[in-house]
Amino acid sequence: MRLTILGSGGCAVIPKPLCQCRICEEARKKGGPYERTGPSAFIHDENILLDTPAEIALQLNKSRIRSVEHLLFTHLDPDHVEGFRVVEQISLDFRTWRAYPEKQLRIAVPETLHRRLKDLHCIYGSLLDYFEERGFVRCEPFREKIRIGDIAITAIPVNRGQTVSFIYVFEDGGSKMVYAPCDIRPFPEEREEVQACDLLVIQPGIFESGLKHGFIYPAEHVSRSTLYTFEQTLALGRRIRAPRILFVHLEEYWNRSYDDYRAIEEVHDDIVFAHDGMEILI
Repeated sequence: MRLTILGSGGCAVIPKPLCQCRICEEARKKGGPYERTGPSAFIHDENILLDTPAEIALQLNKSRIRSVEHLLFTHLDPDHVEGFRVVEQISLDFRTWRAYPEKQLRIAVPETLHRRLKDLHCIYGSLLDYFEERGFVRCEPFREKIRIGDIAITAIPVNRGQTVSFIYVFEDGGSKMVYAPCDIRPFPEEREEVQACDLLVIQPGIFESGLKHGFIYPAEHVSRSTLYTFEQTLALGRRIRAPRILFVHLEEYWNRSYDDYRAIEEVHDDIVFAHDGMEILI
């Protein structure tokens, strides 16, 4: 499998609008790979897009993606779905205000997420209903497993009451990738599907020091309910026997630049921090 990280950032892009901190000023001066846009990835083998942050149209153009046939969502936080309208920009025939049939996208979505996806609204009502009616997308809900071309996909929920996110396991022949970019606690490490993957794509988790404004996460902070610490995430990757770990969803408020992450990589021989446009072969 061939994977491109379209966007390696998190809730806020880098440089963050109006911010004058060291990280954001450096990103303005140097550009990529110091700049980071919202969380998204692309699997070239079957033209699968993973999530649609606000910057998705720019990301697709910058990475010179020529075709998107399938769309998956990990969860419905704004930084993962704000760019959902890209399906209209890809498919629209302005002469009829409907889709070119050959450009229609297929949304493969776990049933639980499908019900919630319908709750995303615009002035026309449900975004999903509107996009389906116009022919921009066709939705294919599934229980746990689905196949797209040669790739077998397993969707594993991370349940925290009302908030549901999904970890995806992609398998093609003898290769396996676990994709878990955000809100992955409690990680379902007891599942056989996540064990011994060739690549684990995951958020690094909370850094306890060196944060913006000298912030220290209190014990009861909400982020601790959805994320592990960096050290805990490293230990998790090793428990599930992932020989390579690719860190994504790198937050602006962690106050670390591209060079800072490179320095961390030098201490560990099995980890890499992603940057926008990075390509990985699995």
